[in-house]
Amino acid sequence: MALIVKICGINTAEAADAAVRAGADLGGLVFHPKSPRNLKLEAAAALAARLRGRLQIVALLADADDETTAAVILAVKPDYLQLHGSETPGRAAAVRSRFGVPLIKAIPVAGPADFAKVPCYLSAADIFLFDAKAPPGLAPGGHGAPFDWQILRGRSFSRPWLLAGGLGPGNVARAVAASGAPGVDVSSGVETAPGVKSPVLIAAFVSAARNLMEARS
Repeated sequence: MALIVKICGINTAEAADAAVRAGADLGGLVFHPKSPRNLKLEAAAALAARLRGRLQIVALLADADDETTAAVILAVKPDYLQLHGSETPGRAAAVRSRFGVPLIKAIPVAGPADFAKVPCYLSAADIFLFDAKAPPGLAPGGHGAPFDWQILRGRSFSRPWLLAGGLGPGNVARAVAASGAPGVDVSSGVETAPGVKSPVLIAAFVSAARNLMEARS
């Protein structure tokens, strides 16, 4: 089965085109004021229109209220909502029920004990994303910090899942080999500065991921 590849934090037309050209499966648009990748609705709508039909669009929110969520959905019409904050299972289920958009739920991971919360989200999440826990006081996601990928090895989940946190062109193959991940998500690992996506690094990341799967087959 092909490895799922997600490029997150797309914030320019150049980055959007690079993700499509490289063959990514998912493109993430970030709506979090503390992130250097944060998008205003008008800019996000233009990027979504550019991406639509070329890859699946993911709108990333963190602890957003219903009004914000509704505005993002109206502007972007995403294929997935990614809940990347401290949303409880009840909140995730309420978002899934009210808005009817498939959910990716991010689970911050520092050690094996963090997987205990996964079953609580099964009724709401369509896909899980396992990301490194953010340093205290910082916004979740996009910090370029990995966790111990091997703690995922051999684990079975009843939903598809993506590996995130500290991935880049130089280590994505090693990360997948260590974790057994069926999909990968990258943001800062394809940037030259916080929030500045590199088309060259995007192409290199997707190529490294695809080459890994070709070598396996």
